[in-house]
Amino acid sequence: MSPVAPFIVIIPARLASTRLPNKPLADLGGKPMVVRVAERAQESGAARIIVATDHDDIRAACEQHGVEVCMTRADHPSGTDRIAEVARTLNLPPDAVVVNLQGDEPLIDPGLLRAAAACIGLDVPMATCAHPLHDAADAFNPNVVKVVLDKAGRALYFSRATIPWNRDAFAQSQTTLPAGHVPLRHIGLYAYRNDFLQAYPALDVSPLESIEALEQLRVLWHGYPIAVHVTDTAPAAGVDTPEDLVRVRLHY
Repeated sequence: MSPVAPFIVIIPARLASTRLPNKPLADLGGKPMVVRVAERAQESGAARIIVATDHDDIRAACEQHGVEVCMTRADHPSGTDRIAEVARTLNLPPDAVVVNLQGDEPLIDPGLLRAAAACIGLDVPMATCAHPLHDAADAFNPNVVKVVLDKAGRALYFSRATIPWNRDAFAQSQTTLPAGHVPLRHIGLYAYRNDFLQAYPALDVSPLESIEALEQLRVLWHGYPIAVHVTDTAPAAGVDTPEDLVRVRLHY
């Protein structure tokens, strides 16, 4: 792997889950899911991996398996706020690069963490990832978040709508994607420069964020750039349901 500046991975993990109770502690080959996620993060070459949680059971599971853990407040509105608290607790320097990895991604490609971290610079305080879509059903699915980029590979907009809208082709058919039209699907993995991570919770919620229910639109609305690393292939899906858990267990 080519040299990348040191970065830290923080994994927010809450015990509450409406569709899959106790999800972070679900057994995957003899270890809790949150520990498996931390092991994947370790493969990225991160300088440090920390689980951020508000529950003693998750803390105990991490400590049992030698995973660093930091307790946080229970009232954070988002995982971003939770990892910001951890970065403050650890007294990380302003230029530290922090990757936010969700605790339900035990099959995440470690290279994506590394790639997102590598996008952070003096003029880029936040980064994320995306991959090409080739299926029209995904392009028109509002549960699949799309992103469009500028010439420099930075996000212009994220949307649940089909963007960019191919006016002429879609007027004829919306069952297939026209040749050469390749929308990008957003991957919910983020990297931050710590000074921006600390400023983020104080930013006003944007109207666009409220309309689309997409937290990253707050960043664009306030004028901050988001770099987007585009990977060729779709990453393995995370765990949201009991069916997802069955699928992931096949890998352990």
